[in-house]
Order: sequence, then structure tokens, then C-alpha cells
Amino acid sequence: MKEVHVAVGVVRRGRDVLIARRPDHAHQGGLLEFPGGKVEPGESVQHALARELQEEVGIHINPRLLQPVIGIRHDYGDKRVFLDVWSTDSYEGVPHGREGQPVQWLDISALSDGDFPAANRPIIRALKLPGTYPISGGDGLDEQTLFEVVCDRLGRLRPEWFLLRAPWLDDAAYEALAHRITVWCNPREIQVILHGDPALLEQVPASGVHLPWRIAQTLKRRPLANTAWLGVSCHSADELAHAARLGADFATLGPVMATASHPGAATLGWVAFGDSVAGATLPVYALGGLRWGESRIAREAGGQGVAAIGAWWNEVPEHQGETVE
Repeated sequence: MKEVHVAVGVVRRGRDVLIARRPDHAHQGGLLEFPGGKVEPGESVQHALARELQEEVGIHINPRLLQPVIGIRHDYGDKRVFLDVWSTDSYEGVPHGREGQPVQWLDISALSDGDFPAANRPIIRALKLPGTYPISGGDGLDEQTLFEVVCDRLGRLRPEWFLLRAPWLDDAAYEALAHRITVWCNPREIQVILHGDPALLEQVPASGVHLPWRIAQTLKRRPLANTAWLGVSCHSADELAHAARLGADFATLGPVMATASHPGAATLGWVAFGDSVAGATLPVYALGGLRWGESRIAREAGGQGVAAIGAWWNEVPEHQGETVE
């Protein structure tokens, strides 16, 4: 079956994105969609998207200002597509349905899986996920010290979310720590992702769980409700495919570069990272020996951004943070 290359545009206005409704007679008719269309032979995806946005919703964009979001391959059974998704917040004109289709601006938080074709689920995840994924460090610290250090860094840097990783603690100590930190983070609107068994979410009011590969490889289906974030640690394209089959919302892939947390581990490098992500059907963070400034490199390679320990754990601004209570 021939694959259809489709240029997809995420046109942004602050937190709002431009959405259209597919005609009832079209494939997946009646559902919402991000505007775009087929890439013609010999045409770059950026120029195809500029053409489609002008034809469909009457706006003009500069192809050079487009930023990559994600690439998704999906088989509907009767049709196989490659959605090549790009974003811009720079455009001219007033969006309107030039083909009679309704168009609207929707807040990213209002994007719902059931309103879109199935292939759009990873796009929605990519838009809702931050471009950086901080991971706690502090190897060997006891529960109380780790609580104080984590909250100090969170109070200073205020990330949107972070992964609480502490594999040296026993299960009881980790659960107690996770509960205290989540209670501290919730009023500050910092989302906590737990590291380990999915059952942790039954005891701790966190935003999701990140599965180590040793746990993920034993599962055959998504272990959490769709209201919680589910991440998976991966090290290859095959593991990314397994994470997608589980219904994971995102994955990490690495190590991309040498990292102190996994000394001696074989590294992927950016070329192998990009090759692995090219076939993935979920957002993927580059992990291992990276700094936040390399998020752009990760996105250009097809990733969501960078996940890191040292990039935030070892770099704390000089201004005073909050008092930890």
C-alpha cells in the first residue's frame, strides 16, 4: 500500500491552535483536524504546508519560519499516511474555511483524542508536552535530604513537570518521598511523574508514571487510565515500538551521549537517535549527557526535546529559592 505524505500545520496564537473540521464525505469525515494536505512530487514539506494553509484557511506563512513538531506514520487499514507536522506562530491574514469547512481556535488543553483521527493522538501529546523533561538526581541521598534538595531546586527553577527518580531508595521510602513532594508541588502547579511500578499512582496523587524498561517489557497493554501521563525508558527503535503498543504518551531514548549516570553505556549519537525516532509513533525525548540548549538539535532530529538530570540538577540560579516546608 502506498504511503501518503501529508504536511500538517500547527498554527499557534499563544496557547490556542487553529483547528478545522473535516468534510463529512472525506476520509475520517466529521472529525477535527490540523490544516494541511498532500506533499506534491518534488515539493518540500515546508512549501507544501505554506501552499495548503493558503488554499485551505487563507493565511500566508514563511516556510523558513516553520519548526518541526513530530512525524507520525499510521496505517488506517484502508490508507497509510505519514503526517509531517510543523508549527508556526507567524502568519498573515485572518484564518477562515476557504473550502466551506468550519475553523476555530482551541486551547491546547481542550484538544481531545476522540475528536481527531487516530493518527493525531501523538500530535496532541507532542503539543501538550513540554520541550524539556527534568529528572531528579542526588544518588545515595536519604529520603529527608532528597526531599529538601528536590523542593529547593523546584522552588528555584519552577519546571512545568519533572521525573522523581530515586532507585536507591526502598519502595516504602520512595512512596513516602513521592507523596510528600507531590503534595508540595500540587499547589505550585508542578506536575510530578513517578518512576517505577504503575501501582504507585494508586497511592500517590501524581500526574503520571514513567516505566523503566525492565517493567515496560513485561506489559502487553497500557497500565494506566488515559487521564495520567505514561512514559517509558527506551534504548532502541524496537523498544520505542513496544512503548507505542502499550499506549505510552511519550518515551525517552538514550543514552545519546556519554553520561555520568550510566558510565560505560554504549551511546547512540544524534544520527542513530534520529533514525530510531523516524519510525516512532509517539513523542520521544533525547536522553543522556545533554543540556537544555540541545533541545533544538533533538527537535530537528525528530524528537520532542531533551530529558536530563545534570542540566537542571547541577545548575541552580544564585537567587534564593523557597523555604522547604
